[in-house]
Amino acid sequence: MILYSIFIAALLAFSMSVICGGGAGLLLIPILGYALPASQVPAALSIGTSVSSTTKLSLFYSKIDWKIVKLFLPAALPGVVLGAWLLSYLDPTYIELCMAIFLVSNLPYVFKKEDSNSNNRQYSNHFLRFIGLLAGFISGLTGAVGVLFNGVYLRYGLDKTEIVATRAANEILLHIIKLFLYAYLGLFTLKVLKIGLIVAIAAVFATYLMKFILPRISIGVFSKFGYGAMVVSGFLLFNSAILGVQEIHNPSLHVMRMAKGYDATLSWDDLLYSVEFKYNEGFELERIIPLPSLALTNQALVHAHKGDAAKIVIEKVYSLKKVSHEAYYYDANNQLVNKVKF
Repeated sequence: MILYSIFIAALLAFSMSVICGGGAGLLLIPILGYALPASQVPAALSIGTSVSSTTKLSLFYSKIDWKIVKLFLPAALPGVVLGAWLLSYLDPTYIELCMAIFLVSNLPYVFKKEDSNSNNRQYSNHFLRFIGLLAGFISGLTGAVGVLFNGVYLRYGLDKTEIVATRAANEILLHIIKLFLYAYLGLFTLKVLKIGLIVAIAAVFATYLMKFILPRISIGVFSKFGYGAMVVSGFLLFNSAILGVQEIHNPSLHVMRMAKGYDATLSWDDLLYSVEFKYNEGFELERIIPLPSLALTNQALVHAHKGDAAKIVIEKVYSLKKVSHEAYYYDANNQLVNKVKF
């Protein structure tokens, strides 16, 4: 059932990808995350996107802008190697979160009126090389770039079929290199291959289907679809990243009203942070620290007030005026029996 769902999702994603010049990979990242570990999703995506790019090249080869390819591709190659290498060290969840925030920030462009002169202001060749490096890095790290850089292509005056063709020419070699790198880094499994082939088959069907629809779409609608796909991808990625952070760190936030203000407590892994607001004292940030981190004189002070307490919790308190400490003493039933500030 999950494989059938992935095929349908990939068919829809790549159909939209042809219409808006990309975005299938970004749409599929959170969906494939339900079937694969986060570190293996880029490998499965690269199988599908490499086949998709090959199909687009066969259909739109005559529309490729080779000047942009010659500037973009050489800079993208070291970027994709660096991104794939970092994938084995960095947590992809936080990469997804950063990308999600960037993608959602494009929401105003969905409703912005088209500026007829905006596409005539080209970037410099050095900037295009930088974009190539950045695109390669993100592609190696996440397995997808999608419509992130379509605005650059539009600034060079490319029409919708030229954008699809030029992007495919820029990315086909990157996808092939990524496949070798992911295999070398041990990110390929039989399950990754199976899901990647399902995505690839869906990509081929979608590309041939959309070949007849793309010429009937205006460049204005094309760009709106592109920004819309970015925003949708952003919301999907944000949801996926938040679920990933919750699973890894199990964060929780509790806000409590007190007699003289409010107290908010955030737990993250085994760490506990607290922000306290008092009407007469302002904000205070509190963090639990181990007893041995205190100076010897303060450790002696804490032990002097221990009494029959079974547990001691030390908090370091940061306020606008000073940094202080608080010691909380609990009995065997975990009830607070004493509190000392120093």
